[in-house]
Amino acid sequence: MIDWWLILDKVILIVVIFVVSLAIAAYSTYGERKIAAVIQDRIGPDRAGPWGILQPLADGGKFFLKEDITPKDADKFLFILGPSLFILTALMTSAIIPWGKSFYFGDHEFSLQVANLNVGILYLLAVVSIGGYGIMIGGWASNNKFALLGALRASSQMISYEVPMGMAIISIILMSNSLNLREIVDMQQGFHWNVFYQPLGFLIFLICAFAECNRAPFDLPESESELIGGYHTEYSSMKLGFFLFAEYINMFISSAIISCLFFGGYHFPGLDSLNMSPNIAAIVSICVLFGKIFFFIFFFMWVRWTLPRFRYDQLMRLGWKVLIPLSIFNVLATGAWLTFVK
Repeated sequence: MIDWWLILDKVILIVVIFVVSLAIAAYSTYGERKIAAVIQDRIGPDRAGPWGILQPLADGGKFFLKEDITPKDADKFLFILGPSLFILTALMTSAIIPWGKSFYFGDHEFSLQVANLNVGILYLLAVVSIGGYGIMIGGWASNNKFALLGALRASSQMISYEVPMGMAIISIILMSNSLNLREIVDMQQGFHWNVFYQPLGFLIFLICAFAECNRAPFDLPESESELIGGYHTEYSSMKLGFFLFAEYINMFISSAIISCLFFGGYHFPGLDSLNMSPNIAAIVSICVLFGKIFFFIFFFMWVRWTLPRFRYDQLMRLGWKVLIPLSIFNVLATGAWLTFVK
């Protein structure tokens, strides 16, 4: 028998997550400009609305209204497929994230997780891997040498840094004995955050998250001073908007994943012991998770405007000669600790 309440729950949650992801991506551009302005002793956006708070709406309107140009010699189908696939996979990664505790309406439980998969971590790694194809297809279909170079850099970077990222996650899986993200979060109640048990794994995962999101100092695929924008050089209008929005959505989702894997997700020391109604506890848990997410989004932006870009040989050397050996050592050390000490 079809559970219509469950279907309604999931549809509402999917729509809310979709809207929130786009809103946070849009206003992350505003936040980044303001943070960059403070670091560089400037004012930042201040024209559109009070304090420039309507600037993301102006930017979005510009993307919709600009002329959509497709190069004459481009592969038109793949030229459209590239940005579409990139933003689709960016949005799909949010499906396994537990955004908070469940709401209760009478006898009905409203779960704040679209898909509570037993293999949620494998789903995450699979979808993230597919996202790289959007960049490669878009760069190749543009029939532009700078776009192709950007796509090649992006594919090499993603392949290189997905290996240590996966190894860092394996250490968490060994400790939690689960691939389910909600179970991993619930095992960190109180002050049992994984970051205290896996500081090296956290550092490796954080560096790889910067590389996977193409954020400075690992923004070699775009590298405006070298490649004129990289893989999206030939894109305009909303196709370019899809690429740019997807990058900020990836940053938002990466911050959520870091919070869930290493910082207890929606848990915070002392909150679980308070005598609150289930619905109030759900609201507080959402606020706790988003507080952690916004901190890491700020950290992403702070690093971008603080550190210089790596050279490409430095990028690859860091991935293959430093992070991969460290991640292998971390997995072996975790296994030895679980076997002989714990």
